[in-house]
Amino acid sequence: MKLIVLDQKTLGNDLSLDSLSQFGELISHATTSKEETPQRIKDAEVIITNKVVITKEHMLNAPNLKLICIAATGMNNVDLEAAIALNIVVKNVAGYSTYSVVQHTFSMMFYLLSKMSYYNQQVKTKAWSNAGLFTDISKPFSEIAGKKWGIIGLGTIGKEVAKVAETFGASVHYYSTSGQNLISDYHHSTLETLLSESDIISIHAPLNEQTLNLINHTNLSLLKDESILLNLGRGGIVNEVDLAKTLNSKNIYAGLDVLEKEPIDENNPLLAVNNENQILITPHIAWASFEARTRLLEGIVKNIQEFLEE
Repeated sequence: MKLIVLDQKTLGNDLSLDSLSQFGELISHATTSKEETPQRIKDAEVIITNKVVITKEHMLNAPNLKLICIAATGMNNVDLEAAIALNIVVKNVAGYSTYSVVQHTFSMMFYLLSKMSYYNQQVKTKAWSNAGLFTDISKPFSEIAGKKWGIIGLGTIGKEVAKVAETFGASVHYYSTSGQNLISDYHHSTLETLLSESDIISIHAPLNEQTLNLINHTNLSLLKDESILLNLGRGGIVNEVDLAKTLNSKNIYAGLDVLEKEPIDENNPLLAVNNENQILITPHIAWASFEARTRLLEGIVKNIQEFLEE
């Protein structure tokens, strides 16, 4: 078989793709633009793509194409209806990043809750050296124990975050964006109640009609003083313009690993928030621990094996 990897760079240069060579000729491209896609896949039997879009027209112009492996869980970059009509199998990989996303959720939370940015600067600017005390507690910080943690989207990742939050002594409640995950393990709240009562709020929901701009100027005003808002779901769930304005007018904190446009636009108002210690932005890496990417590759290999066995 001829296998084409379209955006190997998104999997990391530290991850060897040699395991894919067992299936045939492997051609790997670091990145692939929209203009480059048709030529690169025209002779492919298997396409491996993370974010490169595969359209019906692409499939029609790739007569040997039998399998599209998505190196992710989300499948919105492939025309699934066209694939079905053309008898092309599409497979994704689910569950590979759960532990990585949970870990990143708590990394961001601890950074903000413990005022790490502030204290790091206190040391590096020599403010602590000149203070004359063995310690510096000029910026008060808190413990998770006794806090109320609100989760928006109680799917697989949300449930794991809930478990860890409880081990730290937090009280967990949640809001179901679909209205379907109404389980009894945790207290279900309306969105307004969750936002107004939670000390820490983490988002682990998909982007859809129900979640687009779910967090906006209307309900951001409900957030408690010193509360922390974390988005590890999808960009677009939190209105970024509204969040920037709220950060400039309220004493709240935000941690974002996903943004509406990625990479972030240089003119994004979140990059110009008055107090940079109030916001932490990471470049969509919550999913990407080495172990998670290894599991992702193993999932792709398994998907190809299962396809061949079928």
